[in-house]
Amino acid sequence: MKLNRLLQFIFGFVLLFSISCTSDYEEVIPEITYQNGLFITNEGKFQTPNADVTFLTKDLSLMQNDIYKAKNNNENLGDVLQTMVLNGDKAYLLLNNSNKITVVDRVTFKKTGEITAQLSKPRYMAIANGNLYVSNDQYGGGKYVNVYKLSDNSFVKKIDFASTSTVENVVEAGGTIFVQNASYGFGNTFTKINTTTNTIDGAAIPVPNGNITKTISSSGNVYIIAGTATDSYIYQISPAGAITKTTTLTGIGNGRNLQIDGGRYYFSSLNKIYSMDVNDTAVPSPLFSTAETDPDFAVYGFSVIDGRIFVSDVKKFTAASEITVYTTAGTPITKFTAGMGATSVYKNY
Repeated sequence: MKLNRLLQFIFGFVLLFSISCTSDYEEVIPEITYQNGLFITNEGKFQTPNADVTFLTKDLSLMQNDIYKAKNNNENLGDVLQTMVLNGDKAYLLLNNSNKITVVDRVTFKKTGEITAQLSKPRYMAIANGNLYVSNDQYGGGKYVNVYKLSDNSFVKKIDFASTSTVENVVEAGGTIFVQNASYGFGNTFTKINTTTNTIDGAAIPVPNGNITKTISSSGNVYIIAGTATDSYIYQISPAGAITKTTTLTGIGNGRNLQIDGGRYYFSSLNKIYSMDVNDTAVPSPLFSTAETDPDFAVYGFSVIDGRIFVSDVKKFTAASEITVYTTAGTPITKFTAGMGATSVYKNY
């Protein structure tokens, strides 16, 4: 089944209804909102302000691209939508090459604020202790995590890292912020931030094997996937920073794109997708493979939400992305076109 841009049709109907109303009747134009569905972040093409967000209903029956423009007077969102964080009634959209975080209402998607202070090549965000923590990595320049107060988006503090460090993904577990000190398959350490004092808590902590490719938080713990050319490892890490469990994936090299859903790990290696129970020790066989085999683009966008696997083919940023949704058994459910450089899916329910 292929999805069409059905919500655009609904917008068109609403506009027609508005025009055709006469003065004898009060105009009542229904407001299209975005609760009970999924947001898909589209990076856009680097150095081009065409990043945006796609909305998909929970049952996968309706979708709409470019929802930020639709709700904000055709304003461009910005250049390289790196990540999104949802908190309370707000969504925070981090634009890496625009050096800003745009804040919107998560139901109406109308802009409510913007953060720009002290941002320089921001990468990822996490929330803890009433604050927003944002990693910044200037590729040869400063490396730091900024802290902002959620109540008014004001700047609180810059937490500097060594110039030789890497400051990439940030996640929260047990009230502590964990910073991934690895990027593009290079680096094997993570750092903790004390969210009471907003200071680095101890030295960087190495994982025993492999280069870290993804760090996530789930059920109060941190999970890291790291790999070598031949094997991969999934590490479960407590809020105190201790490695409490290691899952060794012998024969699966360069594991990446770790997700946890329904008590199962999901991850990729080159163009193959794998799944296994979090308590299993046996190395799994692939669920399915994607058609793209270029290591940089084979599984560029990957999310697993409520028993559905979303895989994005970004067409090497030459065309709009094509997203295929699979069951957890690897059976295709539907396919649709999102924006340029579709990466992650977030549930808004």
